[in-house]
Amino acid sequence: MYAEERLNEIVARARAHGRVDVASLAADLAVTPETIRKDLTSLERQGVLRRVHGGAIPVERLGFEPALAQRSEANTEAKERIAKAALAELPAEGAVLLDAGTTTARIAELLPTDRELTIVTNSIPIALTLSVRPNLQVLVVGGRVRSRTLAGVGDWAINALSSVRVDVAFIGTNGVSTGHGFTTPDQAEAATKRAMISSARRAVVLADHTKLGEDYFARFADLSDVDTLITDAGADADLVADIEAAGLTVVQA
Repeated sequence: MYAEERLNEIVARARAHGRVDVASLAADLAVTPETIRKDLTSLERQGVLRRVHGGAIPVERLGFEPALAQRSEANTEAKERIAKAALAELPAEGAVLLDAGTTTARIAELLPTDRELTIVTNSIPIALTLSVRPNLQVLVVGGRVRSRTLAGVGDWAINALSSVRVDVAFIGTNGVSTGHGFTTPDQAEAATKRAMISSARRAVVLADHTKLGEDYFARFADLSDVDTLITDAGADADLVADIEAAGLTVVQA
């Protein structure tokens, strides 16, 4: 088992059982306890797990939302594949909305240079990335900037979004499940995401496999509100089948 596979397995077990312990992981994964401790330290730095005595627990059990810098280091290969797959959803011309997030930020970096597009975003980092591109018109949604996500949220953002109509919106999420739809920890961010979906002809949600089956505090959309979910090949087959059975198109990159 490669190191990244081991890290994914540790996170999956933590989320499934609410906790993992060093001794059991070392025995099950056939590595030394010291290797597991290093893995847990790495995952804590990524903001995925929180170390406790003898093991670790997933941060969502603490109601904790990792900061943008921490999330940008997690599941980078999966996010790269998702972003590349999302490019197929771009119009030849017109308006595109990019929600704040680490996967949408990767889309921004990959946008083709041969298309003239209007980009609407509530993300300060994405706006800065795209501001130097001569083929793009970049419009920044205002509002209160959340320090954890560097996203503009709240009434100002919602009012601005209500006055535009985009061809496709690429939306990030913290969790997606058949029971609760698409969720995120913050109510203001959830309200802004709802406004984004309402402003778009098509809504595409981007979520790596660790977010499937997870629920957070604030729901911003039902499965029926979204056209396509793009995830990665590591997604659990049963979870994907359940989501597809609910009528949502799922693309695995």
